[in-house]
Amino acid sequence: MNQAYIDQIATELKIRTQQVLATAKLLAEGATVPFIARYRKEVTGMLDEVAITSIRDRLAELAALDQRRQAILKSLEERSLLTDALNIAIMNAPTMTKLEDIFQPYRPKRRTRATVAKEAGLEPLADLLFDQQNGPDPEMAAKRFIDPAKGVEDVAQALAGARDIIAERVSDSPEARGKLRRLFQETGEIRSKMVSGKEAEGAKFKDYFDWQESVGKIPSHRLLAIRRGEAEGVLMMRIGVDDDQACAGVESLFVNGRGPVADQVRLAVKDGYKRLLAPAIEVEARLESKKLADIEAIRVFADNLSELLMTPALGQMNVLGIDPGFRTGCKTVCLDAQGKLLHHDVIYPTMSDSRVQEAGQMVRALCARYKIEAIAIGNGTASRETETFVRALGLPKNIIIVMVNESGASVYSASDVAREEFPNEDLTVRGAVSIGRRLMDPLAELVKLDPKSIGVGQYQHDVEQGLLRKGLDDVVISCVNRVGVELNTASRQLLSYVSGLGPQLAGNIIAHRNESGPFKSRAELKKVARLGPKAFEQAAGFLRIRQAKNPLDASAVHPERYAIVQQMARDLDCKVADLMSDATLRQRIDLQKYVTDEVGLPTLNDILQELAKPGRDPRKQFEVFSFQEGVEKMADLKPGMKLPGIVTNVTAFGAFVDIGVHQDGLIHVSQLADRFVSNPAEVVKVQQKVQVTVMEVDLERKRIALSMRADPELPGSRTTGGESNERRPQPEPSLKRDQRPASPPPTNDWFSTALDAAQKRKAN
Repeated sequence: MNQAYIDQIATELKIRTQQVLATAKLLAEGATVPFIARYRKEVTGMLDEVAITSIRDRLAELAALDQRRQAILKSLEERSLLTDALNIAIMNAPTMTKLEDIFQPYRPKRRTRATVAKEAGLEPLADLLFDQQNGPDPEMAAKRFIDPAKGVEDVAQALAGARDIIAERVSDSPEARGKLRRLFQETGEIRSKMVSGKEAEGAKFKDYFDWQESVGKIPSHRLLAIRRGEAEGVLMMRIGVDDDQACAGVESLFVNGRGPVADQVRLAVKDGYKRLLAPAIEVEARLESKKLADIEAIRVFADNLSELLMTPALGQMNVLGIDPGFRTGCKTVCLDAQGKLLHHDVIYPTMSDSRVQEAGQMVRALCARYKIEAIAIGNGTASRETETFVRALGLPKNIIIVMVNESGASVYSASDVAREEFPNEDLTVRGAVSIGRRLMDPLAELVKLDPKSIGVGQYQHDVEQGLLRKGLDDVVISCVNRVGVELNTASRQLLSYVSGLGPQLAGNIIAHRNESGPFKSRAELKKVARLGPKAFEQAAGFLRIRQAKNPLDASAVHPERYAIVQQMARDLDCKVADLMSDATLRQRIDLQKYVTDEVGLPTLNDILQELAKPGRDPRKQFEVFSFQEGVEKMADLKPGMKLPGIVTNVTAFGAFVDIGVHQDGLIHVSQLADRFVSNPAEVVKVQQKVQVTVMEVDLERKRIALSMRADPELPGSRTTGGESNERRPQPEPSLKRDQRPASPPPTNDWFSTALDAAQKRKAN
């Protein structure tokens, strides 16, 4: 364990060194983030999942830095370039950027102009000029290096070669790279222009046909939109600075005084800046800005996914699931309280009167036969028409009717998971089952999907996919373990996210359950093939067995602490079950009596809370939601209407809301509240129920502008703009000109020059 890194992380996170060290040891031993946060509070000093995850990720970054450090040292040693001073500099490099800057002059290079000049014997001349000491005239000095046999025909060629060597030194200089990098960070401008002839093809990127914005201030979604336009060949994007200012700053590092020698160095510096250094730092700036944009986009996606996964669950009820449709009818399934498929059929509630009557009779019969307690209707095509039909059937009032977000249901129905669950059923049946189960337990059903197919992301296909996958996996794991998993009914996919398990052990648990019947206790987990003591320790506390003989098996109390609870019961001369049912008994418990070297008050307080509400679900209470009756399609909307809605996606520029018309509306960030809002997530969350006002309706473009202001200004005021209101955001946010950030033009037209050159290359 590298103590320097432990100290560094503690400083960065503003926590005690011992907390970082203890967490690092637990992670090294294979403990998961949820397990450490829940069951090792005394060890870490009460660190939460966010802090533990930060420690884990920072340790990985520093390990990668060390790995790169060793690779560089090996490269230098093999080429006999490693000196004591260089070794010290490399070992003390605090960041990957600093490390690469140190290595830059020694990096193996392709054949360059400087390489050719060195082969021609011009390095001594370059040294002489670069020192800028009082000496002979440069041309007089260069005469000594004329050698036609080496390709140096005259003084001009000799001086040009020497300048090439100096230019490469300037480009490789850590000081020069650091200075220019800071300038790009502080004053860099992102500019995009339309590629000639792409007006029609790139219409969706029209706001970026002539765009300029500070690299340090551009929002994530805007940068990713521009980059997507560039990837599609519609836009050209550059990041640049004031060349005169930048070149002068680099010159100040290398040019000393005046005179012919200094003039030669000045020419070399300008060449090195323009030809080598500026392009290299621009590439860095592109990569760094993309990295930051990715991190922000993934954060937004992760926050949305967390809210979606933690959507309140209806619970175990008999459910009728309906996947609506017009021509093909509505696939209808009946599920028992555990989500098992009992029956499926098709109804046609939007066709002829006879078909509607037949559909009504079938739904009533199914509700009676299977003792249906709730009806889940997918919110896709024909959803509102189907909902209207069901509500008009006169079903018993105790039957709940709910519209369910079906995003990704079609992806599930065609997946290997669905085929494994329902090998003998077609896609439509599987999709309807997924809709019904989402009402019962959204988390248990959504974990079967790739999060990217759920529709709560932003530019999810444009960000670094490994980073995205890691971030979303962390969210799913956190949510699954926060809620807990019923061991005897959970799917393999749900079990695989439980701390310490994974796909292989999850499959082994299912196989054991199928062969030996339901688990009667957590202890029986130890009989599962290849599930060893470490996996049991990590997983047991997050698994629930509701009908277990030991009532603690249905709680979040970890088996390693059962003895403490049993001692509490003995001290009060009662049973554990009595402690869980009788609040007066729990009030008599003196927690201080049970404090040990390993178990402190944080864990004991958790145990006491769990005894009060064993296996409690941290998700909010389920509430029935209904859309406005009579508003079923966009044509029904009128500006000024006040409607209920459900937030389906939160982005950096606003929130998308389902108001029951098959097309999500957008609440621009400026319309979220009667105050300035910098981050939409401060005001709204995915699946939040909201009241909105219809601002504008564009039937042709399928766009709906909404507001959550108390007294919004209707059409005639500033248009909110925004992205296309399809359920999945389109590539480009549409922003009005007056919303664009003010940005002064560059002092030189570096962008136009670069654009012209690129287009000429393309034409040739």
